[in-house]
Amino acid sequence: MATTKKQLNTKEFAVIATGGKQYRVSAGDTLKIEKLSGEPKVGDTVFFDKVLLTDDGKKSTVGTPHIDGAKVEAELKEIGKNKKINVVKYLQKSRYLKTRGHRQPFMKIEITRIN
Repeated sequence: MATTKKQLNTKEFAVIATGGKQYRVSAGDTLKIEKLSGEPKVGDTVFFDKVLLTDDGKKSTVGTPHIDGAKVEAELKEIGKNKKINVVKYLQKSRYLKTRGHRQPFMKIEITRIN
């Protein structure tokens, strides 16, 4: 993954875990993540407490596996579904063909603060 100028100039960042993935975030970043449990609405504030690493430019803190008391605050901007993908099951010579479609739900968030 290429590093952009924005990533190089940011002083404070954190690495959070959500939806089985890890994301490097800093204040002002917009992410598209897996759907969160519960029923959050657009405009709600969401907190991520599974913070794996924080760095403020001077001091880095690495969790084992998570940092106790660390939180990342984000605002929920959009809830939707990704583009449809087609899943095909096929067996040759037996006339077996099944086609299914799937749209993965997502949430778009904007990071507001790293605590």
